[in-house]
Amino acid sequence: MFPDFLKPAPNNSWHLSYFCGMARKNRNLEFKEVKVIDAGAKGKSIAKAPDGKVIFIGNAVPGDVVDVQTTKRKKAFYEGTATRFHEYSDKRVEPPCIHFSVCGGCKWQFMDYKHQLYYKEKEVVNNLTRLGKVELPEVTPILGSQAIYFYRNKMEFSFSDSRWLTQEEISSGRDIEDRNALGFHIPGMWDKILDIKECHLQQAPSNGIRNSVKQFAIANDIPFFNTRDQRGMLRTLMIRTSSTGEIMVLIQFFEENREKRELLLNFIAEEFPEITSLQYVINPKGNDTIYDQEVICYKGKDHIFEEMEGLKFKINAKSFYQTNSEQAYNLYKITRDFAGLTGSELVYDLYTGTGTIAQFVAAKAKKVIGVEAVPEAIEDAKENARNNNITNTEFYVGDMKKVFTAEFIKQHGHPDVIITDPPRDGMHKDVVAQIIGILPQRIVYVSCNSATQARDLALLDEHYKVTRTQAVDMFPQTFHVENVVCLERRI
Repeated sequence: MFPDFLKPAPNNSWHLSYFCGMARKNRNLEFKEVKVIDAGAKGKSIAKAPDGKVIFIGNAVPGDVVDVQTTKRKKAFYEGTATRFHEYSDKRVEPPCIHFSVCGGCKWQFMDYKHQLYYKEKEVVNNLTRLGKVELPEVTPILGSQAIYFYRNKMEFSFSDSRWLTQEEISSGRDIEDRNALGFHIPGMWDKILDIKECHLQQAPSNGIRNSVKQFAIANDIPFFNTRDQRGMLRTLMIRTSSTGEIMVLIQFFEENREKRELLLNFIAEEFPEITSLQYVINPKGNDTIYDQEVICYKGKDHIFEEMEGLKFKINAKSFYQTNSEQAYNLYKITRDFAGLTGSELVYDLYTGTGTIAQFVAAKAKKVIGVEAVPEAIEDAKENARNNNITNTEFYVGDMKKVFTAEFIKQHGHPDVIITDPPRDGMHKDVVAQIIGILPQRIVYVSCNSATQARDLALLDEHYKVTRTQAVDMFPQTFHVENVVCLERRI
């Protein structure tokens, strides 16, 4: 057992504390009885050191009083780990997941959900006002998720023959023979997989499928992958569920062994007859991305469907779709509302992905033009539009800064409204410059990173005023948050 000074709050945070010894001793400092005062970016909580510098702490909640061992020492701040808790915050709750604090996926499970929402909204507002320096209207309260667990429609698990060992296992001195894992990468360790017994992110039968696949593979000597040595057979498992009740399972194999492959796939099909799409990939290359690989349908269809207001969206193994279906619907409704469409507008949907937003708003627009860099996504968008009998959308593929040009606008028309939903890096400066060059009446900016959104809003501020803003929580128990901003052209 661990000594009293390492006893944690109910979140089992001691799992993180033993990393402190890895840092160079001459750079480590220890601070006693520090009050945690805030939550910051990337799930870190914030305290102040005696010298006035900020301390970012990964395993504490605002309101905790802790001893902190620093792990990084920078000119303007420290990073550290709470090693002893003197007082526990009233914002704390007992995390339900047995893997919490080791997994790294749901960093905020130990914080009550209403407080998670408070800090997410606060981060968005701070980024827009402090980084973007834009004037905000009255902020619409963040929209929380009704489901705070079991909300994801897609999960990906990795196989490993050399799983991550807990500190308890390491300290025991025993030879650990059971080294196979099917789970998640340990943060910052590309070759170590934490074996997951129960995950609280995806609805049944996700846990049952994962655990059954692992047990069957072990019982039938189907070798798990070794990332360092690039050997083994079982590489990854992807499970997708949908609001229509369909289930997709994809097994990625590193090498072909028809007998063992069919043995496993037949077992999955028989054990889980509710699976509507069972597929596999043979991927012998150095990384496990499947976007350049052939996906083979073993049983059922090669796709599943999502549905939203009567619109159906075909999802294949490579498709992008928002991973929280219920909150995606709410996000799109806010986007459509902010766009203020009357039926006469030409709308450009930049970074359209598979065209979900474009098709969702099409009924209220004269025409929607979608642009996206991924060719497969545009093919999905066109197919979904045909299947939904939507005739007022057009989709084009290419690098946004190269496609979205004056010539493109001359050919397709001057947009009345631009909807933009860029990746985490935000919009390229050339795209922002093009928007300023054409000055549409309204812009709706959907962002998964309010810091880069703030940067772009600052560039637009001379010409546009923020009239509405609302954060949407797509990922409860994490620090991630989406934000939607409506900008109106200044007169």
